[in-house]
Amino acid sequence: MTRLLALVLAAFFPVAGIAADAADPAVAPLIQSADGRDLSEFLWINRLVVVFADTPADPRFQQQVEMLADGEAMLRDRDVIVLTDTDPAAKSPARAQLRPRGFQMTLVDKDGQVKLRKPSPWSVRELTRSIDKTQMRQQEVEERRAR
Repeated sequence: MTRLLALVLAAFFPVAGIAADAADPAVAPLIQSADGRDLSEFLWINRLVVVFADTPADPRFQQQVEMLADGEAMLRDRDVIVLTDTDPAAKSPARAQLRPRGFQMTLVDKDGQVKLRKPSPWSVRELTRSIDKTQMRQQEVEERRAR
């Protein structure tokens, strides 16, 4: 009996490993650089939280990115991608479109509309509450319930 169990487990583990490897490439990283990225790439696919700072050493920037990384599960549930931009000289498309001054956290909904601009870090809880109040998110929740 023990040998049969060992044989079954030995056959199962390689298959589970292949399935896990196949799933990894499909998941985009939560936090990405905004360099050369046009916000229209994400239209109707993801909500964006764009975090701007004049330098990556800005303590507000570091605090915001840390809070967002800690709340990854809540953000992924709401189809959020975080873009960061800490180089004003690069003049990224996101910076040209959203025109931040110093540190700024901006929430852009799936339809491309700016829903929130904040000059200080926000917790994931505050951010997800704002997302959940949008009409688009409420429709998504209703569609999930209908299934």
